[in-house]
Amino acid sequence: MSSSRIYHVKPEFLKQFIADVFIKLGVPADESLVCSEVLVASDIRGIDSHGVNRLKPIYYDRIRDKILNPKTRFEIVKETPTTAVIDGHNGMGMAIAKRCMQMAIDKAKQLGMGMVVARNSTHFGIAGYYAMMASEAGMIGQVGTNARPSIAPTFGVQNMLGTNPLTYALPTDEKFPFVLDCATSVTQRGKIEYYDRFGLPTPEGLVIGNDGMYRTDTKQILKDLNTGDAALLPLGGVGEETAGYKGYGYATLVEILSSALQAGNFMHALSGVKNNKKVPIELGHFFMAINIESFTELKTFKKYTGNILRELRASKKAPGQKRIYTAGEKEYLAEQTRIKKGIPLPIEVQNELITMRNELSLKKYIFPWEK
Repeated sequence: MSSSRIYHVKPEFLKQFIADVFIKLGVPADESLVCSEVLVASDIRGIDSHGVNRLKPIYYDRIRDKILNPKTRFEIVKETPTTAVIDGHNGMGMAIAKRCMQMAIDKAKQLGMGMVVARNSTHFGIAGYYAMMASEAGMIGQVGTNARPSIAPTFGVQNMLGTNPLTYALPTDEKFPFVLDCATSVTQRGKIEYYDRFGLPTPEGLVIGNDGMYRTDTKQILKDLNTGDAALLPLGGVGEETAGYKGYGYATLVEILSSALQAGNFMHALSGVKNNKKVPIELGHFFMAINIESFTELKTFKKYTGNILRELRASKKAPGQKRIYTAGEKEYLAEQTRIKKGIPLPIEVQNELITMRNELSLKKYIFPWEK
């Protein structure tokens, strides 16, 4: 086998393998399927930074290190007809998040809007998965979460805020919804990890060091993000000339909504380290569902939204450009390709899958690169 070869694996095969890994780690079968579904959904949509490549370092290793509980205790701390506060007790973030968004959707069906917040949760994969739950139900979905400190504030160099996505999904009359799912930093930690897996330098303009200069040394950046010697830049980049304060402001907004509403941890309390020991990263999330039928007919909303997106794509293109995209379109196109062709896995991920299979005695799985 060539050490540089990328193999494509069928989504259903990968989904079942991941579910069996979680089951072996003590995650209940139904929640294992949820966790597997979220990770594979990321890969299918071309978001490789949050898919199977994070199975071992984010979930497998943390469960084994006993800083992530495989059995999730989903506690309703406070509830009204339109809102709820959940304590996830450091359980599986994907299972917690899916139940939270479903609660928000159910409340919105009854009273027009629903919002659920969670504390003491853990990494939940791509935020777009949960926002799309709402769009599939004919609603507008909004999702946000805080994360380990990574972003430096404008005019600062210390990593203070998480990459903190502010995510929306809206139904349209097209084959795919409008999905805006992105971090409030120029890039996210998972993308730096992706560069590391392929031995690539980090592009200039994404990360700064304590001297305020750009950093491109990927492997060292990953170490320095943990020590505070490097920081991701907010959307807009350095300073005010390119409006970095806007990304900084949105990241702060998500941090507040992910902690203050549910009295949860924030910023450096989410570092995952205390007294030089690994500790749970007790994240906060928020989920909102808005019932479109409370404002206008769903069919009308979808048509208007579709018309807006089609006009954008049909507008005048820059010289040399063949196409204009709208949010969620590239992910939809990736999905159409990867469902048929499979999910591409680099050598590093291949080796991690083999390691987990062997350690958990999942002998029935033979990967395509082993044949």
